[in-house]
Amino acid sequence: MNLAPMQTRPGEVRGDHKVVAELVPQGARVLDIGSGDGELLDLLVRERNVDGRGIELSQDGVNRCVARGLSVIQGDADMDLTDYPDRAFDVAILSQTLQATRAPKEVMSELLRIGKQVVVSLPNFAHWRNRAQLLFRGRMPVTKYLPYEWYDTPNIHFCSLRDFVELCRELDADVEKAIALSARGNKIPVNAPWWVWNIVAEQAVFLLKR
Repeated sequence: MNLAPMQTRPGEVRGDHKVVAELVPQGARVLDIGSGDGELLDLLVRERNVDGRGIELSQDGVNRCVARGLSVIQGDADMDLTDYPDRAFDVAILSQTLQATRAPKEVMSELLRIGKQVVVSLPNFAHWRNRAQLLFRGRMPVTKYLPYEWYDTPNIHFCSLRDFVELCRELDADVEKAIALSARGNKIPVNAPWWVWNIVAEQAVFLLKR
């Protein structure tokens, strides 16, 4: 269940997917949790020659992945990750899905157990546009990147980039690399402290290791 609503033209690769792919070693054994329609996993198979497996909550998403020739099964990140042995994969990926899980801390703990490295991408609910809507309109933010109303959003755990970094500390996970992105997945070319990225970045990609 990849929840990023960014639209791309046919054949165009999403910016955040490009960044994720750059962090995955050639030929790695990969588990993609929340595979969506398989766009990211397909990119990794084609561009990085990975041995890829996927888990997707929706049957429609699984069908789309299988139609691409991908090895994806139906499963729930909140329930099914415990079935995998320790260090079963070189890289475990959770792309634009953490905020929709029921127990994000437990899911992250399982990812760090399953993967030698973990790649997580997520939206930043503390972006300045969201802050401005809350401050001036007094309503939950609705933007092009987060287009859902409060009553129908699949995003059930709202966090900022600083919140996520703090969660990594609690889980004793080392942030080996962090890349701040715009809504379209373009890298923000600024070396800045976290409080700056926490305002200007609409999403980010993290490479973690325990």
